[in-house]
Amino acid sequence: MTRRRDIIKSIATVAAEQGITFTVSREGSQHTVYDLGGIKIPIARHNEIGNRMAEVIYKEAAAKLGKDWWKK
Repeated sequence: MTRRRDIIKSIATVAAEQGITFTVSREGSQHTVYDLGGIKIPIARHNEIGNRMAEVIYKEAAAKLGKDWWKK
């Protein structure tokens, strides 16, 4: 299990290093949708997110942050 805030923090840190904007696009009922340089990434509002789902989120962000950016 991965904490939601850790996922958001890691994406925000790498995006800032690369000069890519990472902002809240909108609040849904069960997800918060973030905008990562034009790509919409929904992140569930659970405190703990399963490892498989975390990897899905990281792979969505890989379109802007680079392949396997979270493994470095």
